[in-house]
Parts: sequence; C-alpha cells; structure tokens
Amino acid sequence: MLLCFSLILAFINIASCLESEFSLKGDYILGGLFPIHEGKHATHLFTPEAIECFRYTFSKSGYQMLQVMRFAVEEINNSTTLLPDVSLGYEIFDHCSDTKNFPSVFSFISKNGSIKPKVKLNNYEPKVIALTGPYGSTTTITIAPLITMNLIPLVNYGASSYSLSNKLMYPSFVRTVPSNKDLIHMIIHIIQWFGWNWVAFLGDQDDYSEDGLRLFNTFTSNTGICLAYQEALSQKTNYSQTLEKIDMLNVNVIVVFAEQQYASNIIKAAIANDVRDKVWIASETWSMNQQLPREPGIEKIGTVIGITERFLSLPGFDEFIYKERRSFDDAGHNHNDKSEVKSQTCNQDCDCCTLLTAEEIITENPTFTFGIYSAIYTIAHALHKVLECDGNGCDKNTTAKPYMLLEQIKKLDFPLNGRQVKYDANGDPTISFAIILWHTETDPPHFYKVGMFDTYPEVTFTINNSLLPWHNNVPFSNCSAECKEGFAREHDRFHTCCFLCKKCPRNSYVDYTRDPYTCFPCAESEWSDEGSTDCKNRSVAYLQLTEASSITVLFSATCLITVLIAIFVLFACNYNTPVVRSAGGSMCFLMIACLIMSSVSVFFFFGEPTFEHCILRNVIFSYFFTVFLSCMAVRSFQIVCIFKMAAKFPSMHSLWVKHNGQWLFVGFFSVINIVSCLLYMTVSPPMPFRDSVTFKDQLILSCEIGNTVTISMVMFIAWFLGSLCLVFSYMGRDLPKNYNEAKSITFSLILYYLSWIVYFTTYLMLKSKYIQLVNAMTELSSIYGILFSYFIPKSYIIIFQPHKNTPAYFQTSIQSYTQTISRT
Repeated sequence: MLLCFSLILAFINIASCLESEFSLKGDYILGGLFPIHEGKHATHLFTPEAIECFRYTFSKSGYQMLQVMRFAVEEINNSTTLLPDVSLGYEIFDHCSDTKNFPSVFSFISKNGSIKPKVKLNNYEPKVIALTGPYGSTTTITIAPLITMNLIPLVNYGASSYSLSNKLMYPSFVRTVPSNKDLIHMIIHIIQWFGWNWVAFLGDQDDYSEDGLRLFNTFTSNTGICLAYQEALSQKTNYSQTLEKIDMLNVNVIVVFAEQQYASNIIKAAIANDVRDKVWIASETWSMNQQLPREPGIEKIGTVIGITERFLSLPGFDEFIYKERRSFDDAGHNHNDKSEVKSQTCNQDCDCCTLLTAEEIITENPTFTFGIYSAIYTIAHALHKVLECDGNGCDKNTTAKPYMLLEQIKKLDFPLNGRQVKYDANGDPTISFAIILWHTETDPPHFYKVGMFDTYPEVTFTINNSLLPWHNNVPFSNCSAECKEGFAREHDRFHTCCFLCKKCPRNSYVDYTRDPYTCFPCAESEWSDEGSTDCKNRSVAYLQLTEASSITVLFSATCLITVLIAIFVLFACNYNTPVVRSAGGSMCFLMIACLIMSSVSVFFFFGEPTFEHCILRNVIFSYFFTVFLSCMAVRSFQIVCIFKMAAKFPSMHSLWVKHNGQWLFVGFFSVINIVSCLLYMTVSPPMPFRDSVTFKDQLILSCEIGNTVTISMVMFIAWFLGSLCLVFSYMGRDLPKNYNEAKSITFSLILYYLSWIVYFTTYLMLKSKYIQLVNAMTELSSIYGILFSYFIPKSYIIIFQPHKNTPAYFQTSIQSYTQTISRT
C-alpha cells in the first residue's frame, strides 16, 4: 500500500506541471528523458522513493540534449513535406537516477492519468506515441520493459549495451547509436592497427561496462590480444593502486570503457600519480569530454585516442539556441520563479539552465546530438508512413498507434544531413565512427579526427598515422618483445600473446607471415643455418661422368676389360700348352670371364644413382668375384692335392678326379653365393639415398649399403674363399716353380683384403660423393691385383718365353722337385 501511494502521489505531481521547455502541446506527443542533472548512484531501497533531480549536479551536456530534441521537433513542425498539418508535441523529464525516475515513465505510458494493464494494442493509446532516451545502458534496461511490453517505440540515443539488441526481451527498442558490439569491434581494430596485444580494460559497475568487458573478452579470444588487467571502478576504488598495478605489468595501452565520472577520476588520478606516456583509448561516453582536456598536466599522461560518432553538424541549431537564449533574457527571472514553485517534484525544473549562455550550450560535448536528432526524425518519418502523408497533407482519419510506428521504423531508410538512417533486424543503426585525437598542448584543447570506421555503403576502416604524435615510432604495448630474426616464438603457459624466443635449428626456418610459432623444416633439396628465415637450395653432388676422376677410373676399367679379353684370347689360342693347363685349363677361362664381369660393375658407380645402379654395382662384383675366388681356391687345392696328397690318400684323390671335384666345389659355392645375392637384392635392397646431413649445403646422391645381415653373408663367402686360397697357397709354397703360385696368390689376396679394409675405413670416416669413387677403385684394385700377380706372368711366358711353355721344361721342374723331396 505504501508503494502504491508513493507512486500515485508522484504521478499526480507530474500531471500538475505547467508547460515550459519541458513540454509542448501537439497532435502527437513524444517523450524525452535526458540527464539534465546527475543523481546519486543506485542504492538498495526498502521503501519506494521519488527523486528531485534539480537538487543534484547540473549537466550542461544533458541540457544540450534537451535542446536538440526541441530543435528537431520545431524543425519538423515547420516542415511542409514531412508532417504537413500535423504537429508534434513533447513531454521531457529530467532523468537523473537509475531506480527513482519511474513516475516519468508512468506518465508516458498512461492515458488521462491512469494505466490500464492488458489493453489490446489496437485500443492502446498512451500519452506518448514514442519516446527517446534515457541516457545510459543501466538506466535504459531498468525502464525498457515497462515501455516495450506494449510496443511503444523506444528510440534510444545513449544506451549501447548489446543485450538491448535482444528483440525477445526488448521488442520495441531501437537505437540511433552503435551497440557495444560495434564499439568493442572498433577498439579491437585500433589495437590491431598498431600491433598492440597487451592492454588493460577499465570500466565501472554498470551494465554498459560489464557488457563491454564481456564482449571484449569474447571478440579477442582468437585475435592474439591479451587482457593484462581489468577492473570495475567504483567510488571506493583506490585509483593510485590501480595505476600502480597497470604499470607493474608494463601495460602501455589502457581502454577506459566507463561513464564520464569514472573516466574523469582515473584520468585525474593518472595526472596526480605522474603516470606518463600511456595510450588511453576512450569510449564514446567520454571521448568528447570538454573539461578533462583542460586539466593541468594532462599532456604528460600520454596520448588520448577517442571513439565517437562521426561529427555531423545540425544546420540551424546554433540559430535556434541563440533565439531561445534571447527569449529567456527578455522574460527575465519571473518565469523561472513561477516554474520553480509549481514544478519542484515533477523533474521538469532546472535552476541552472537559464544561466547558460548560447555559446556554452553550442560548444558542449556533441557526441549524442546527432543520435537525438535522428531519433526524433525516425519517429517523424515512421509517423509520416503511418499517416500516409504526401504533398497535400496527411490522412486525418487515421489514428496512429505506437505499434504502427514500430512496424514502419523497421522499414525506414532515409537520408539525414548526409547520413543514411536505417536499422537492422536488431534495431541497430548503420555505423559511422570517427577516431579522434586529443590535442591537449594547445589552449584551448582541440579534438582532431585521425581515422574513421563505416559500415555503409561498405565496411571501411583507416587511421592516418601521420596525424598521430608518434608517427612511425608507435608506443610499445606487447607482452613480449618481438623475437630476433630467425627465432620462433614459444607459447607462454598463461597468456596466448606472451611467448619466449627460441632459435630455429639448422635446416629449418621461421616464416612470421605463415606461423611465427613454428620452425618449418627445409625441403630435402634445401638447407639453412641456425636462426634462418628462409632456406637456400642445396647443390646436388654425385659422381658425374664428365669429372676427371670419373674419366680416369672408367678408362682404367676399360683398359682392364680389354687386357682380360686379350688374355682370354691368348689363353684360348694356347689352350693345350703347359702354362695354360697349369693355370687351370678350362677353369681359367671361367676365372677370366668372372674378372671381366666384375670389372663391368665399375660402370654403375657413375651418373645419378638409380635403383638399378645401386643393385648392379655391388651384386655383379660380389657374385662374379666370389665365383672367381672359388675357382682360385679349388685350383690351389688341386695343385697341393696332386703333389702332396695323392700319394698319401690315393682313394680320396681318385674320387676327386672321378667326380670332377673342382667343378662340384665351384658349383656349390656358386649356388650359395647366388642365394645370398638374391637375399641381398630382395631383403631391404640398397636404394638410392639422398644424404642431406653430411654437408649443410650439399645433397649427396648415393646408394644405401643395404641390409646388414645379407651383405655380411655375401662378404663372408668371399672372404672365406679368399682365406682358403691363402691356406692352400701356403701349403704349396715348396712346389715346383711352374706350379708354385703361393707368392702371386698371397700378394693378390692381401691386396684384395687391404683394398677393402681401406674402403670400409674410408666409408666410416669420409662422407662425400667420392666414397663411391673409392668403392669403384677398390673393386678395380682387387681385379688388377689378380691380373698382375696371376695372369700377366703367365701371359708373359706364353708371349716372351715360349721355351718355358713346353712339356719338357715342366717335366724337368717336376723331376727336380721329386729329387728334392726324396733327399729330405
């Protein structure tokens, strides 16, 4: 009962207010709520209270807003095209509190002093057909449900909270100022433009700041921007401590997304605490504040960048203000005294208003002037559509209802002073921001436009860096300093924009445009040093046929093959001579053929390695040289057997001769050898290999060694047969000279072993393309050793000492050996 009584009493007081600057009669009444006085902040109430705004701090900016609405209404009423024969009136209230100004709202939604709930929209005719205001998100959210539940258009000029875009909760809410979503996007654009990522965000404890902080955290989640510090300021905040914390975190960019009172407090505290060289990003609530730039010492705190709507002049507004001031001067103070007596409780009173000069009103903060102006014109254009006005007038038979205006507002698209006025599905306008810079060094201070952000007719964002005081020397406000060239970033555990720097290792590089956190590996054909930002092409190295060393080895191999073929022919022509028979007879031709085929393998070491080259270069030599060694071993055994074992073991000798033991021996080891070679070629065969490790700037093309087990098997057979040769040749060291091959075989096999030992030692120590040349030379040296120690001496006898190539000569050697054996 007490609540109802208090509200009804306040409502009656409102009804008794006389016409003044706050009211004007007309065919359709518009409501206006403006912060002409700044009341106390909301407190918890246990009983309902009304508020007398004139008792609180006067706001010149709020009074200017009131005059803009009056000017717009007068301009529309004087128009012969927009609403001809229809006059607009207004009812304006001083709205100075978040929670104690409900009487003015009840006045708007009432009819003839009463409010009837649950009235059909078609029958609902409140006092006002639409209204504009109030200023501030919290204030608007408090009263909006009462207005929007009956679809009265609430065309707001100063509430930017994004929650008001929710049409389910606020179906008739429309605004002429950008929402916090757009404001935060704009702030993020500015931060990204200058490459900052370490910022502080200061707001206050109202819906406007809380909404802004929430959106800032949401929209910066994937931008690389980190919120180093955040705080909701209040009357009890220790501003010095806040600034000290920001300074300790090395934050140089501070976003102040708060109402003027708190923004003013933090700036004054910064001056008092000698805070220097910061960048302050001002939201639209205080970016055009007229008093702060005049504070002594403000030029030392750094650079203030503000966001505001694009400055649009209101033609005729100055003349309107001058005319109004002259009318006040002519009326004197009698009118004011009368008004004060009769309007003390209805918040349509202003003691200080008449004391303002025209210049003070005109030069006040213009941030919301166009918003108010376009709000009134939005209502007028919607009414124009509902009343079907044309050049001949408006339809007098149509009675406009609030919901009818709302339907037309959603469809509006009209030009106003060079700006297109239209609204999206959420009731939000097109965006036209200006970025302004405070020039506090001049007297009086000035605001200079340095950038812009528009969404109509297309999205554009730009800042003229040359107009900023730092030009190209942008203040640093990043969590971590940029890494040196060739260093990649390493994520910090706490903040995504903080990082350590690590040098990219060899054969990798960092590409800051691609991903500054990754050292990308160079391609196999490229290389780089530590700490590189790109890769260089490697030079491809392999044994080319045109190199001098290659030509030399190939020429040696060709000569070797030629000599072996010549010996083959020589032995064939002298097949029945004792020298050829003692060299092995028919088996010596197999031996020579194996050496020729082994020599052919050398040709596969040159040119770019292929799979076939890698297989043939080793398999051909291994197989045929092993067959040769088996022939050499059985030949050495046979001679020893004839001279030393035939007499002692006649049965075994006869079996050896009868069953061609020498060929069985060669065939047995040839089969084992071919099986091992097939395993070598099939189980992890040697493949072409691109060595990018040995030399940083070279890519060596070579062949892998293949499977270790299978190649060991192949080599073991060859080395085992070589050992047998050495054993048998040693056993026959005292045989007749013509049959004594111990020295030649020992020399050739020792050369064979030494060559391969040198090769494997070199292979372990030397990593270059020339290791393949050493391999080829090792094979050649093995064959040349056999050639010069075994076949060349016999060929020399055949050609140059034919007298030693006779049966008689050989018989004499055998008899001499027999006599020697018998004497011993």
